Amino acid sequence: MATKSSINDIDSQIEKLRERRRAIIAKSAERFARAATKSGLAEMEITDTEVDRLVEEIAARFRKGEKKGTAGASVSPRRPAAGGIGTPAEVPHDG
Repeated sequence: MATKSSINDIDSQIEKLRERRRAIIAKSAERFARAATKSGLAEMEITDTEVDRLVEEIAARFRKGEKKGTAGASVSPRRPAAGGIGTPAEVPHDG
């Protein structure tokens, strides 16, 4: 019987880990949704493909900084993306 109890314990642990994973994913999604809304990105008419590309560019920039040991370095101020994508919709968020 010890084996069956052990399998049940493992199944229980797996379910707890799955729930924890779901919670972490949801929290991360809320964080990025909040940032997109705050920046005005959520209201822009941008295709999913373009959003994916932009986020990948941002991720690559931060990965590059981690490799150089400058993860804590300040990020440059807002600048228009190449080709001016999104520029007309930029709104200052000074207050």
